[in-house]
Amino acid sequence: MKRVLIASAVASIMALSGCATILNDDNHKANIQTSDGQKAVLNVDGKRFEAPGVVELPRKKEGVTISSVDNRCNDTNVNSKVDTKFFVNILSGGAFGSTTDYATDKMWTYDDTIVVQCR
Repeated sequence: MKRVLIASAVASIMALSGCATILNDDNHKANIQTSDGQKAVLNVDGKRFEAPGVVELPRKKEGVTISSVDNRCNDTNVNSKVDTKFFVNILSGGAFGSTTDYATDKMWTYDDTIVVQCR
């Protein structure tokens, strides 16, 4: 009886929580490269960083724009896409899990490598 109760509790918790919500951080780590291979100071959502390098992009439905601080590189729009974990969650967790993933924005991701065009 105790095992059945524990199994039921675990199943309930899994059904009420999203797979992407559990497995994904608030930010997606993306490798940002420049087209000419040179270093560039870039800006995304008000945060400066140096490329090439890894930057954390906030998970959200709307994409982000990577801009050049010195105007040497073109602005690069990075569109978000639905993480595959979200689709697995629809099959396994149903409406509760996928709704949680959507509500927390953790269902969104970006390409792992992004190339910024520079002159």
